[in-house]
Amino acid sequence: MGILPMLQQYGDIGLLALRLALGVIFWVHGRSKWGMWKMQPTEQMPAKMISRMRSLSIAEPLGAVAVLLGLLTQLAAAGFCIIMLGAIWMKKRTWKTSFMSTQTTGWEFDFFILGVSLALIVLGSGSFSLDRVLLGM
Repeated sequence: MGILPMLQQYGDIGLLALRLALGVIFWVHGRSKWGMWKMQPTEQMPAKMISRMRSLSIAEPLGAVAVLLGLLTQLAAAGFCIIMLGAIWMKKRTWKTSFMSTQTTGWEFDFFILGVSLALIVLGSGSFSLDRVLLGM
C-alpha cells in the first residue's frame, strides 16, 4: 500500500484546512467592504452597487466566522456559492472580464472559491468543528 491511500485518514484535517482558507478569505474581503458604509453614490459606484457591497460587508464576515468555527458550515458555504456566482456573473457580463487577464483580475480566483465552497457543501465541516460537537453532523 502506497503513501497516498494512507493520507485519506487525514480527510478531516483537509476539511479544516479548506475551512480555514475559505474563512480567512471571506473575512478579509468582507471587512474590506466596511468602508462602503461611508461612501456616497457616484457614476462609477451607483447606489445599487453600494447597497450590495454594504450587504456583503455583513454577510461575508458572518459566513467567515461560521466557516472558521465549523458552525452551520454547509449553509454558510451555500451562501458563499451564491456570492461567488454573483461575482463571476458581474465580471463576465458587466465588466466583460475573461477567465484570466493580464490587465485586470480575471474570474479564475472566484471560480476556485466557488469550487471550495461547493466541496464544503458536499463534504461538510469534518470532525474538527462545532457542527460535529453541537449538532452531531
